Amino acid sequence: MKLLKTILIVDDDEIFVYLTRKAIEQAMIVEEIKVFGNGRDAINFLKENAGNPHLLPEIILLDLSMPIMDGWQFLEEFHLIKPRVEKKIIIYIVTSSISPEDITRAKSFNEVSDYIIKPITKQKLIEVVKNIYPGH
Repeated sequence: MKLLKTILIVDDDEIFVYLTRKAIEQAMIVEEIKVFGNGRDAINFLKENAGNPHLLPEIILLDLSMPIMDGWQFLEEFHLIKPRVEKKIIIYIVTSSISPEDITRAKSFNEVSDYIIKPITKQKLIEVVKNIYPGH
């Protein structure tokens, strides 16, 4: 059932990345998983490939708390480069923060599709993909 070409995981938590990668692989929903440990590396990847839609992800799973560039800074940068990105990219915040302020702030970004509290399950990943591709 591989429906997606690429998912980007932007998170510095190695255990979360490992478990999420395993859940994605078990769900068989994507061909390629790219991982970045901070927002700066991820935003640089998106900038470098903005004109190459086949290299860009369909989905980004974004943590809020990371070194170098956190999820909030990533969202602000992404908002600025979005007009140059030649592909629709859906961002899901995946975080351990249950703060109502964070949830409200995340909803203020048009680019954010949903706010998911860690851990993310295989079933939730399948649900995310089905929301993008109804009927599958």
